[in-house]
Amino acid sequence: MRYLLFSLLLFGFKHDYHLSKCLIEYNSSDQAVQVSLQVFIDDLEEALRREGHDKLSLCTPKEAPDAEGYFKEYLNKHFILTVNGEQRAYNYLGKEVSEDLLSLWCYLEIEGIDQIQDLGVTNDILMETFDDQQNIVQIKGPRNQGGMWLFKKGESSDEVKFK
Repeated sequence: MRYLLFSLLLFGFKHDYHLSKCLIEYNSSDQAVQVSLQVFIDDLEEALRREGHDKLSLCTPKEAPDAEGYFKEYLNKHFILTVNGEQRAYNYLGKEVSEDLLSLWCYLEIEGIDQIQDLGVTNDILMETFDDQQNIVQIKGPRNQGGMWLFKKGESSDEVKFK
């Protein structure tokens, strides 16, 4: 197993698909919308490289000092949430590397949502970089209502209304 991980890190990991997944949950007890987002690190680094941010080494001991700031800026452009018809800024809680070291998990939150009637999401993460990028988004709201989408280039927004 160590040899496999070492080989992947040394020679690079290439994957034939471009996919992210995202879970958005409304937590009524915390009065917050909570987001968990998973993205392949190499794909994210390529997107950030194309924006002029090279050699970031995300989620490694060699991570560039400004890497997290560039990542936050990227998220703000490509991952947008609306709550009750109004675009809302979210708090960036942090990121961590996945167990296989190939992707990162990012955590976001919007606080102060005492009631939620609808939640909209635009998720075009990495779509400017990879034409075949797909982003799975699942929303869980009050009373187990919600939705699930597979976003792709040109179709990266939707919303769910809670009754």
